[in-house]
Amino acid sequence: MEAISSKRLITSLLIILASSFTTHSANERPYQEVSTVFIRTSCSSTTYPRLCYSSLVKHSDLIQTNRVLLTGTALNVTLASAKSTSTMMSRLAKSRGLKPREVAATKDCVEQLGDSVDELRRSIDEMNHLRASNFEITMSDVQTWVSAALTDASTCTDGFQETATDGTDIKTTVRGQVVQVAQLTSNALALINQLANSHG
Repeated sequence: MEAISSKRLITSLLIILASSFTTHSANERPYQEVSTVFIRTSCSSTTYPRLCYSSLVKHSDLIQTNRVLLTGTALNVTLASAKSTSTMMSRLAKSRGLKPREVAATKDCVEQLGDSVDELRRSIDEMNHLRASNFEITMSDVQTWVSAALTDASTCTDGFQETATDGTDIKTTVRGQVVQVAQLTSNALALINQLANSHG
């Protein structure tokens, strides 16, 4: 009798555990779907929605459905891209075989990207201090700095417009890297504008 009772107890416990696990998994998936839908919807109003979504969806657990976290994550993703591109450009400026004009253009681009990195860092720092009491002034500052970062990233390739690319594909290399930084920055600015407009 005790053996049957123990078996029933164990069976009941297993059923309860299995159902709670199933319930937890079922609840977790819709929550993740809500987060990814939020990111996709937010990105749909940016200039480069596919890049926006692909760069942010991997952070959906952090972002959830929070506009401030979405914006902060977009800024951090953009900063990481700008820093890695700046590092690549610094190495490129030191490489052999570049023509003097290409070296000068590369150094100018490194300087522009350095400014962009600084402006993005200031924006992220300011976003970390965002409160209801300072919302409007903080968002105005962030919009200004990210707009400046976008200008710097967009004008980085200007010096390469007239450089010959005989034997090198420096113009293509630079353009591909910097265009992505500019597009990420543009998307971050669009998300910042969404956040600014959602207040009030």
